[in-house]
Amino acid sequence: MTRIDLNSDLGEGYGLWAMGDDEAMLKLVSSANIACGGHASDPETMYQTLLLAAQNGVSIGAHPGYNDPLGFGRRIIPMTPPEISRMVAAQIGSLHAMALLAGTRVAYVKPHGALGNLASDDRAVADAIAMAIKAISPDLAVLAISGTELEYAARAAGVTVFSEIFADRGYTPQGRLVPRSQPGAMIHDPNAAVARLLSFLDSGLMPTVGGDPIRLAAQSICVHGDSPGAVEMARQIRNRLGAAGVTIAAFR
Repeated sequence: MTRIDLNSDLGEGYGLWAMGDDEAMLKLVSSANIACGGHASDPETMYQTLLLAAQNGVSIGAHPGYNDPLGFGRRIIPMTPPEISRMVAAQIGSLHAMALLAGTRVAYVKPHGALGNLASDDRAVADAIAMAIKAISPDLAVLAISGTELEYAARAAGVTVFSEIFADRGYTPQGRLVPRSQPGAMIHDPNAAVARLLSFLDSGLMPTVGGDPIRLAAQSICVHGDSPGAVEMARQIRNRLGAAGVTIAAFR
């Protein structure tokens, strides 16, 4: 029987402004990547999301990104690798502190948006992120986009690595996510997403936009919590993978 994690980026509201339906998503996913004050979130949003995750038995990850709430962390901010390392450490530390107040713990780290995409190809940035994670706690793992420099950097630093694929994003022939500004970047149809996932779990091959399928390895599937129809997408993935004999369970 195949076993795989289902994760989502959550806690991405700010103050009175809510992003997505975290309460519903936390009943479906097995891991939650919780924003920690960079691209989104604030102490109260973090705390409430952590409580909901703990109540649902969901594994918790820190989701650090560029300090760019207006751009939702999807723009690269010019920073040196040491500056990135300190920024990531500060955000992980913030979520860790709120987790202690909520009576739970942070198990892993997944970089958000532009930071995660940059760390996919820039080894110096990937090393900086891995160094920050290891310095905070040797028990923290990394959740990285499959087949990227962040995977290699984390392993080189002695940090436990888990890899993910995306249910709702298109891939380039180079194994990277299609930029959101380009056709094929997003998959909105749950049926298409489920069919692609089942094929991947059977073959290890991921279809690409404009090229041949590529081989990836993954222990987790991501559904973006801010996407339209995210809850229905996650529900169908969970139900239909389960019907196909796939167990949804946290990698940590």
